[in-house]
Amino acid sequence: MKRSREKAAAELFAALYPRLAGWCRRLVDDDETAHEIASEAFTRLWARWTSVSEPRGFLYVTAANLVRDHWRRMERERRAVRRATVEASVLPPAEQTDPSVRLLVQALPERLRTPTLLHYYADLPIREVAVLTGRKEGTVKADLHAARELLRAHLRRSLDHIQ
Repeated sequence: MKRSREKAAAELFAALYPRLAGWCRRLVDDDETAHEIASEAFTRLWARWTSVSEPRGFLYVTAANLVRDHWRRMERERRAVRRATVEASVLPPAEQTDPSVRLLVQALPERLRTPTLLHYYADLPIREVAVLTGRKEGTVKADLHAARELLRAHLRRSLDHIQ
């Protein structure tokens, strides 16, 4: 039994790790951090192996949460650096305008961010996103639409500001 469990876990790792790590890489823009997040997601899956019915979904939701934690940590660091720079300088800091879609997705409310990450970045179908988030398919579709509208509006403002 233990041998078959280990074999199943090894096969799952071989099948899903490269894609999960690549997905994380696109979100965090750093190879080492992406591999740490993907590895941690698998570690957490392994700890709950017998109680997880959808390992792929569990991995992506766990990785999305770890990416969110990473983004929060990076934002706290950026604010600390900005604060230190402002305190050391007489000039006010320049307005930061970054039209990067990744940063815009990071700024979405949690209700919209999670389905966006799962559907557009992890390529999960709406049906699977609905199951993983515990929402109805229609709600997921509405949330994805709302996220696209917010991103579109923010990108327009960012581009108008740059031009």
